Amino acid sequence: MGSACSSVYRNHGYVPTDEDLAMVEVGKTVREDLPQLIGRPSSAGLLEGSAWYYVGSRWEYYGARPPVEIDRQVVAVSFGETGVVENVERFGLEKGQVVVLSRRVTDTSIKGVGLVRQLLGSIGRVTAGQLVD
Repeated sequence: MGSACSSVYRNHGYVPTDEDLAMVEVGKTVREDLPQLIGRPSSAGLLEGSAWYYVGSRWEYYGARPPVEIDRQVVAVSFGETGVVENVERFGLEKGQVVVLSRRVTDTSIKGVGLVRQLLGSIGRVTAGQLVD
């Protein structure tokens, strides 16, 4: 009798928790405060002039087969011209569509949706359709 295989799950990258993000005040917190509050994006994320993108994924390892990425999230924190946080958004994928999982905004126009699609794009297929809100 062989030994039974069971899945092992590992997280890669870094996405702030909702509890950590609650410390970021839209309209008050400035870019310089973020490293102490929620950290800087890991190597999987991006530091862009107008936003910081945090990317985290969950992988399933099972026996000898190659690992499979089963979930990926992107948290986007965007800034106004003075460096004050304007938007805090969490994105994920549902049936291949980019979906907003949570959002706190001063401005409802979404910036960087194309970039969010790229950051989420390597898990499954992200369609070029509209962002599901």
